[in-house]
Amino acid sequence: PLSNWATPQQRHHYESRSYIKRGLSYHDQTNGRHLSSRLWLFEDSTRSEVDNSDIPKSRNPFTRAWRKFKARPGTYLIIPCVAAAVGWITNWMAVQMIFYPIKFRGIPLYVKEEVPLGLLGWQGIVPCKTRPMSEVMVTMVTNQLLSVKEVFQRISPFRVARLLSPRVPMMVQEVLADLPLPQLAQQAPEAVFRGLPPETQKLLHGYNRKFLQDMVKALQKNIDNIFDIQKCVQTQMLADRTLLGKLFQKCGSAELDFLTNSGLWFGFILGIIQMLVALFWENPWSLSIGGAIVGYATNWLALKWIFEPVNPTRFGPFVLQGQFLRRQKEVSKEFSHFFATKILNAEELWKSILQEPSFVALFSQHFSKLFHTVSHGLLRYKPEPETVRFCTRKALGKLPLHVPVLYKYMDNALDLEDSLRVKMEQMTSEQFERVLHPIFEEDELTLILAGAFLGLAAGLVQQGLETGKIKFPPLWKHFRSLLQRVKGFCRNQISSRFSHQSDIDNPDETPDL
Repeated sequence: PLSNWATPQQRHHYESRSYIKRGLSYHDQTNGRHLSSRLWLFEDSTRSEVDNSDIPKSRNPFTRAWRKFKARPGTYLIIPCVAAAVGWITNWMAVQMIFYPIKFRGIPLYVKEEVPLGLLGWQGIVPCKTRPMSEVMVTMVTNQLLSVKEVFQRISPFRVARLLSPRVPMMVQEVLADLPLPQLAQQAPEAVFRGLPPETQKLLHGYNRKFLQDMVKALQKNIDNIFDIQKCVQTQMLADRTLLGKLFQKCGSAELDFLTNSGLWFGFILGIIQMLVALFWENPWSLSIGGAIVGYATNWLALKWIFEPVNPTRFGPFVLQGQFLRRQKEVSKEFSHFFATKILNAEELWKSILQEPSFVALFSQHFSKLFHTVSHGLLRYKPEPETVRFCTRKALGKLPLHVPVLYKYMDNALDLEDSLRVKMEQMTSEQFERVLHPIFEEDELTLILAGAFLGLAAGLVQQGLETGKIKFPPLWKHFRSLLQRVKGFCRNQISSRFSHQSDIDNPDETPDL
């Protein structure tokens, strides 16, 4: 009875609330310890936690930890689960922060160029640093995988001339249509050409093909001055800042999934350690500090596991190597396909070449030569320099409408996909590691610290549960009440249905009055 051991104030406290006897077997006949043990035998059923001061002290730390766990098993068992959730969420957010948002989101009070983190906002690392990242990638491609001059030598000038020669007369007709001449004069060249002798027409075809062949040979000879692969790639990347992110996501899909999912089991393992620390260390801040450590460690461990060790390293019976480096052949195939079909395809190559001033000068030189050859040799006509320049400028403007006939042939002839794939498969582990690692190295510390911050926030919630500052609502009571209502409703519906069926089966029976 309370009257045998409690003071009047204690009796009033315990009698005014609802308590449940726990039935522990711990007893100590010492007067002071006896009071503590008796106080611990009663747990307030209206509270979601019990103060540590209610737990009898012991010199054995394992005994104290066991009593703390036994007093609040749910509070401690949830720690690894929360840590696993924190690990997954922080790693997922780290992946999202690499690629999103495409544009700066936040309040642009202070935003520095090519720095993802603003004073109050964030921009994805890859979209923010597209320019330096694309420079690094192009340098890697040109130095280790591809020789632009060697690749363009695969184009046959004779094949290009055969494909493009039927388009030259059409282009000339379009140029003449833009001249300030009467309609009859614009159609005169076509009529004159049809009236020429077969030998002359054949000669004109020869001039046409020679012009195209010489043009392609000059292009191949001066390709290093005409085609700027760095400018070609960067122009596309900056125009569509999602393009580089798509390339990295396609090549590193398995690593990004690993980075996200590893947070779950890394966090759970670290959460077990966090739970043990909370049991043995009499400090509620252990949960908050442990949460920050979990958030930091899960991101750091996952990033290290992806790229380290670079070279295969034997550890006992196991051979360890970074997850990304083990997939060299698979990544080489994905990278080469994306790069050859989306970035360095024939259409994008021609877009870049046609805009280069050196190509404009080269085309003007060869087109003027063709113009003078035809005018002097066949028509006995000397055109004015201004007319030649006007026609050359118009021909350059019409050329993009006619080069698409070369796209399919050029893609097959250049064969960039196979060239890139073979070279990438032959790269050393140190060289291959630089294909994807730069996107993680950029602001890697920011990603890890963001994980630590989120872990700290989750730890503060756990600390609130531990100290009683935060309480879970009695969801089980509400659920049990709802379940009873549903059972009652179903019981009433069934009984009324049976009663109605009984009345239908026995219509003549009347109830006793």
